[in-house]
Amino acid sequence: MKTFVLVATILFGLTTYAQTAPKAPAKPTQNPFPKGERAPAANFTGTVYLYPLIKDEPAFNCTGGSVTFEPGARSHWHRHPAGQILLVTEGLGYYQEKGQPVRLLRQGEVVKCQPGVEHWHGASPQQAMTHIALNVNTDKGIVNWGRAVTDQEYRSYK
Repeated sequence: MKTFVLVATILFGLTTYAQTAPKAPAKPTQNPFPKGERAPAANFTGTVYLYPLIKDEPAFNCTGGSVTFEPGARSHWHRHPAGQILLVTEGLGYYQEKGQPVRLLRQGEVVKCQPGVEHWHGASPQQAMTHIALNVNTDKGIVNWGRAVTDQEYRSYK
């Protein structure tokens, strides 16, 4: 009987530890969505792919897509009348608002692009980056494109 109690105590302790033990950090995952079609060169520098995820519907006033930037690729400067949310799903990228320094983006980061703020985003020079782009309140407009990001602007990350 003592042996049974000892074994039961050990098993209970191991089960409790397994449920409360710290979890190992998650390994980076691959983007679960297809690359999609090549994005228009009129709005991007380099090779960029877009896979639509959410089509604009009056009930939701939202569009969204998975955007994959090959190394060195980036959007042109642009503004979203109602803002945009970026969810980085893979890789390493850059984001910059007009007048601000370039910000490094890593997998798992979320960027809230405020309404009307001019900005650009894309991959780092050495590594691709994929993000989900959500355009909200589309009844106010989706995007107003500007000029290309210069190489000097792009390389200004410190």
